Amino acid sequence: MAPRVSVIIPCYQQAHFLTDSIESALGQSYHPLEVIVVDDGATDPTAEVAASYPKVRCVRQRNQGLSAARNAGLRASHGEYIVFLDADDRLLPGGVEAGAAALDAHPEAAFAVGRHRRINVDGGPLPTGLRSRVHGDYYVSLVRRCWITVPEVMYRRTAVIAVGGFDTRLRCCEDYDLFLRITRRFPIVDHYVEVAEYRQHPGSLSRKAENMLVSTLAVLAQHRPTAASTLAHRLAWRHRENVVWYFDRVIEAAAIDRENGRWLSAARRLMVVARHLPRHPVYARRLARFVLARVFVGRWPARASSM
Repeated sequence: MAPRVSVIIPCYQQAHFLTDSIESALGQSYHPLEVIVVDDGATDPTAEVAASYPKVRCVRQRNQGLSAARNAGLRASHGEYIVFLDADDRLLPGGVEAGAAALDAHPEAAFAVGRHRRINVDGGPLPTGLRSRVHGDYYVSLVRRCWITVPEVMYRRTAVIAVGGFDTRLRCCEDYDLFLRITRRFPIVDHYVEVAEYRQHPGSLSRKAENMLVSTLAVLAQHRPTAASTLAHRLAWRHRENVVWYFDRVIEAAAIDRENGRWLSAARRLMVVARHLPRHPVYARRLARFVLARVFVGRWPARASSM
């Protein structure tokens, strides 16, 4: 029987997590289902791990990045519904079934999204905030803040193809970019079932915060409101909470650098902030008030993004 759902697992140098990811996909109650691992030019045992599972198909390519690996998996797959599962994440039992049921019930929806819980590098649980269920204009809600993670989404194949798949020019925020491009054209459904585990890596954010800031600004630049845009869209653009969050993370990382005597690193981070501040006037004004409070009152307010 042809697979109705394809689970696509791109993998580059994460063979040590791949077994967990594969087994979480093979362990789903929903059938028919296919699992495809895309070996994106890995030099670790990714191909060997995938080959140890007879029911898993492995597609190998030279290293081209996450977007290209996901697109390669999409081309190799046959499912009507698609899940992109990063090699370090896991699906929860029943996760595929929940997504497929939501898409079956909502034939107009381009993708169905549930919830995730966070796990640490060893797979242990981490505190996970419970997001609010989203209704109404999903596109505008995503311009304001990206509330979706990759493994909690099940796509309708035709929708992903209609928007051209993942943008291979992006090295960060390629998932956010796809969510925005799809929701700008098509409705989606938030079924709100917990479907996946999202792995957090200690120390990774401080290394990536600057790239994520720049990429988030670039992705959102394609969704700037026009004269015909709604008030809700204009307000969402004004706030762009993901941009604010990354500005805060870069400034925090600079402060840590300064405290540890890494002056050049701190200066480099602050130059990134200064270069991109004009692209978010609301945050720029908040940060200015922050600095003035420090100079004239002698202490920092709580946080720039909370003002």
